[in-house]
Amino acid sequence: MTVTLVIGTQWGDEGKGKVVDYYSKNADYVVRFQGGNNAGHTIKVGEEVYKLHVVPSGVIQGKTGIIGNGVVIDPDILLQEIDELIQRGKKPKLLISDRANIIMPYHKILDGAEEQYLGDKKIGTTKRGIGPCYSDKVARNGIRAIDLTNEDRLKKLLDRILPLKQKLIDIYGIKTTLEQKEILKTYSAYGKRLQEYITATHLELYNAMQKKKNILLEGAQGTMLDVEFGTYPFTTSSHVIAGGSSIGAGIGPRTIDEIIGIVKAYTTRVGEGPFPTELLDKTGQHLQKVGHEIGTTTSRPRRCGWLDLVIIRHSCILSGITKLAITKLDVLNSLPEIKVCTHYNLNGKKIDYFPASIDDVAVCKPVYKTFKGWDTIDSKTSSFFALPKEAQTYLRFIEKETTVPIELVSIGPGRSETIDV
Repeated sequence: MTVTLVIGTQWGDEGKGKVVDYYSKNADYVVRFQGGNNAGHTIKVGEEVYKLHVVPSGVIQGKTGIIGNGVVIDPDILLQEIDELIQRGKKPKLLISDRANIIMPYHKILDGAEEQYLGDKKIGTTKRGIGPCYSDKVARNGIRAIDLTNEDRLKKLLDRILPLKQKLIDIYGIKTTLEQKEILKTYSAYGKRLQEYITATHLELYNAMQKKKNILLEGAQGTMLDVEFGTYPFTTSSHVIAGGSSIGAGIGPRTIDEIIGIVKAYTTRVGEGPFPTELLDKTGQHLQKVGHEIGTTTSRPRRCGWLDLVIIRHSCILSGITKLAITKLDVLNSLPEIKVCTHYNLNGKKIDYFPASIDDVAVCKPVYKTFKGWDTIDSKTSSFFALPKEAQTYLRFIEKETTVPIELVSIGPGRSETIDV
């Protein structure tokens, strides 16, 4: 039995969908442990492309997918994904934690209202109700998956919660009335449809581990969006790092054997917040165009920049990463030179750590090491040593600087365009 965790080391969008799909071939269970439908994972199998937001990526491989207690669920989006997969002949084997919190209509209303109120100081959320749902969870005003399966219990919760939310909506000046009967009817119907999937998933995983089954934990977003250690407050509302996987899946931390950090060969981010290596020139435009850097969930163009090893080391330290998976190496094809940020210059002082204050991050100047570029990478390359020498040098430098070995290199979007180092 092995428990393997796959997490993003940057601001998300590192290619977790493809990497999770690749590792899923040896897994029995694939578990989402945090986030919601603000994350998007794209998987390409032959000519088929799957875009998932809630359902774990491993279901494409026919594995049992688990949506853990640390995830917040929009039932409408989840059911749409299930229905689409069924229509495409991929009926998912799916289990949903009875303790997972549910995104309600007022969460989405308030998410948009807060962003509008903040104006040019907005966080840059996806406005899908993720943050308000997590806030209610911590404030003990959450509605959980198990509550959808009992109409009387759901009604009692709505009796208590809806008047509070209506007052908040009124304060923001939004002309919306929360119709309790309609919400109760809609969400009770969701409960009936989802009831077959809802169970105590932490017990399912415990029993699976006793039977020596292989489990793959699938993170969403990336370390720099972690609510504790990311570019706060321009973060998501959950724990993205390795520690969050144990709580969000309901398993003991000592059960995790491998922690694989996914590193995009350059850096991107969506939304607001400081980005030290951002490129606002033709090279940045090249990375955006060739890398097809458009958000799977938001459809917003991603900001692009050189690889930042300060944040990769930050991620490795926080999560105890044991192996690296490098993605989108092919996007760097044809660049005459490639730069890597090794340190920051903060007010004249050279530092090798990521500051807590976003004001400090905003004035950090990247210190670069420059590498010679390469012409192209053959998409059929199957060996590390068949890569261009310049690409090998680039990858070995990443290993040296992070002190973590590279196990996998992705050289294209397809499942077969992967080198097992």
